[in-house]
Amino acid sequence: MAKKQVNLNARIFFLYMGMTLLFLVLIVRFGILQIFQHQEMTERAMAAAQDNVVRQSPRGKILDRNGRELAISRIAKLLVVRPDRVGSEEDIQVLAAELSPIVGIKAEEIANNIREGGTYYAVKHGLESDEEAAINQLKKDKGYECIWMDDEVKRYYPNDMLAANVIGFIGMEDKGLAGLEYSLDSVVKGDVQEDNVITDMKGQTIFDSIFSLSQRRYQGDNCKTVTLTIDASMQFIVEQTLDKAMLDNNPKSVTAIVMDPKTGEVLAMASRPSYNPNKFGDYSMDVIRNIAVSDIYEPGSTFKSIVAGAALEDGVVTPDQTFYDPGRITVSEKHIQNWNGESFGTVTFTDIVKNSINTCFAMIGQILTGKRLNEYARNFGFGELTGIELPGEEPGMLFESSEMLDSDVATMSIGQSIAVTPLQLVTAMSAIANDGVLLKPHIVKEITNADGSVYKENGREEVRRVLSSATDKTLMGLLEQVVATGGGQKAQVKGYRVAGKTGTAQKINKDTAGYMEGRYIASFCGFAPVENPELVVLVIIDDPTSGEFYGGQIAAPVASEIFSQLLRYKHIEPSSDPFADMDKNNKNLPQYEVTKAPPGKQVMPDLHGLSIREVSQKLGELGIGLSIQGTGLSSGQSIPANTVVEPGTSVTVYFTP
Repeated sequence: MAKKQVNLNARIFFLYMGMTLLFLVLIVRFGILQIFQHQEMTERAMAAAQDNVVRQSPRGKILDRNGRELAISRIAKLLVVRPDRVGSEEDIQVLAAELSPIVGIKAEEIANNIREGGTYYAVKHGLESDEEAAINQLKKDKGYECIWMDDEVKRYYPNDMLAANVIGFIGMEDKGLAGLEYSLDSVVKGDVQEDNVITDMKGQTIFDSIFSLSQRRYQGDNCKTVTLTIDASMQFIVEQTLDKAMLDNNPKSVTAIVMDPKTGEVLAMASRPSYNPNKFGDYSMDVIRNIAVSDIYEPGSTFKSIVAGAALEDGVVTPDQTFYDPGRITVSEKHIQNWNGESFGTVTFTDIVKNSINTCFAMIGQILTGKRLNEYARNFGFGELTGIELPGEEPGMLFESSEMLDSDVATMSIGQSIAVTPLQLVTAMSAIANDGVLLKPHIVKEITNADGSVYKENGREEVRRVLSSATDKTLMGLLEQVVATGGGQKAQVKGYRVAGKTGTAQKINKDTAGYMEGRYIASFCGFAPVENPELVVLVIIDDPTSGEFYGGQIAAPVASEIFSQLLRYKHIEPSSDPFADMDKNNKNLPQYEVTKAPPGKQVMPDLHGLSIREVSQKLGELGIGLSIQGTGLSSGQSIPANTVVEPGTSVTVYFTP
């Protein structure tokens, strides 16, 4: 019995010693792991259980001036596969076959990309909600650890083609590639935050509810909202009108810009053909680029508005000064003739502007000199960037004054041999409509932070005065005559006073440096209402093939349609012309005392209270020249009523608002 007790005690002792030794070994091993191998073991454990999650905040909105959404974003999902976790060739084929019908990509293409190996394969960007749900169900059913979804921005343009050339589009990784999306990319771009989270063997986040605050989508300091100066409704009106112009004239392109001359804000900017930024990959860069700022062209006779202003300002001409038009002149072996190839004979400067007489403008340019002509052109903003917020702006081309030949002065005076952008031209015409003060154009009105506070605001920016107020008023009167009785009559809008200038320029042959026969750019640029300009409209029709090609024939009617709709949209009252809607044969028209004129003579009528259009028409019927001073209704005339005058006599008529 005693012997058995000794054996039991010995066993207990050895068991105790064994357990103690094992415990000591465990303590030593634990100590080694915790003290000497702690860092290594931690890194190995975290490598197996830790995953990197990228969280993206949405890209900022782009709105029109009234808050209408032009570009918006949502956080979409990017499907990712980790090839190093897929497994065997059979696993690759099975996974590819199951993903293919969900994402609409061929199974073999998915399989080949997985076979290339690595730790990251982006299968598809911008998953739709049904695709996202199907992938989540697949992960749940099959327990795939090799697939997951990351946040990414998906951009939407809810109005499709509306203002597409202005807004632009984004590509992969929330990167702006064209238009304002490109130039303001750093402002509207969403922020990215990377987080490390602990996952289980299935790749699901552990203690999701505990860490929910850290997993909340990050709202960064970028993601700003951009409000444009563009009015979406006005933009729509302009684009519809351009669509019709494309059908009517079958040109290479049509461009239009509408500007507020008092602020320099672009209210509409469009061109055709255009594109849908939601499907930008279906289009070429020819239709994606913004013609209004990136293309340069010879402005033709629209540039004569600047030349006329310069000549008046420098005192080179007066409205009633007479010139003789021979119909064709030669300057330094350069032949210049009128648009109709005929001579207008003895004409006043008013007639020169109204009828866009090339020969006389070339002569006036010689009197003005190339140096002064260039100085005025640069003062009006030609030859340099306007600084608008859009990308790809061109500065245009002007002569170097010191290198100008007499022929260069002559051609520049009629809007040839120089190159401008549509934006430069409409900005210059806005200066004329703004009492001679040039403003910096803007297409971005305001940028606000994510919390609604103002980050940047663009207001009215004066660049310089380009014409004195008195000269500018005279020039406005001349440009009103162009529309009232001259080459721009098709730009008229019933009930409103419109001023402007037409243009027809031959297209440059880039291969020979000459001009292409029968290829033209037709244009019209003007403003309304004359008594208080609120809209400046430019229309350019590039290479029309419908038969007609003069600016007064095809561009002026398009401008008229735009003016007509926009003036009414803005609720601008018709011009204060008491006789505008009266029948010319109505007995209520004012009766003038008329003295019988001797043969070959004319009697000067009483012009008091008439509009510029009515005065122009009446004097034109009598063959009497007109010089305009001021705008509004006639309040005086240099030759009294009922005076017998010679045909071709010019009378100065004074107008007041």
